[in-house]
Amino acid sequence: MRRFRIATYNVNSIRSRLHIVIPWLKANRPDVFCMQETKVDDKNFPAREFEDAGYHVIFRGDKGYSGVAVASVEKPEGVHFGLDDGGTPDQDRLIRGVFSGIPVLNTYVPQGRELTSEHFAYKLKWFKRLTALLKKSYSSAKPLIWCGDLNVAPEAIDVHNPKRLVGHVCFAPEVREAFDLVKSWGFLDLFRKFHPDEGSHYTFFDYRVPKSVERGLGWRVDHILATKPLAGKSTDCRIDMKPRLAEKPSDHTVVVAEFKL
Repeated sequence: MRRFRIATYNVNSIRSRLHIVIPWLKANRPDVFCMQETKVDDKNFPAREFEDAGYHVIFRGDKGYSGVAVASVEKPEGVHFGLDDGGTPDQDRLIRGVFSGIPVLNTYVPQGRELTSEHFAYKLKWFKRLTALLKKSYSSAKPLIWCGDLNVAPEAIDVHNPKRLVGHVCFAPEVREAFDLVKSWGFLDLFRKFHPDEGSHYTFFDYRVPKSVERGLGWRVDHILATKPLAGKSTDCRIDMKPRLAEKPSDHTVVVAEFKL
């Protein structure tokens, strides 16, 4: 039996967050560390810093507002970038591969901007495309992890003010339904496995809201999900608030899950 630990973190610019990421990796030593919104093109990704910390790292991004990366103790296998259905591949929003023997999908789901915009329609379509990828390339009867900034708060207890925020692109009924359809393919929300009825556990606190952390004005939009065969071996899933409380933090924080395999 061995321990397996995976973490996910929307870094909101990896080069601006290295002072948080590298010490966190050294202190916690996850087997796999998934990152989103790296905001850097591939030639400027700070790979050396991860290698010096004892990690392999794969990444795909540009100078825009997306970008994904995965750091792993063991060299990854079967790495693929983006969706493969003939549409816009969005390679800077999805990395998948096998890490320490566990298949992992790291995704940065589009935010959606406004409910009436084409960007929100694209977000809903993105979830459908991901479901198609799962059906084509994976089995819910086998181990698989899906994690990242999924830009959806699934339940009322996942936002600080559900009545006021019901029209938001990350909490509207349409996006929660789209998320549930992906989840119904065969995923379990690991945080809810260990904290089934607890509210006020958030992973995102908006910079623009004064003292959002202190006032508890957050959202749970960063997730780690697993298929049932793997979820049954999970021993913990938690939100680590220390990165959000650090100097010059991302507006998100780290989610960690552990397994005994």
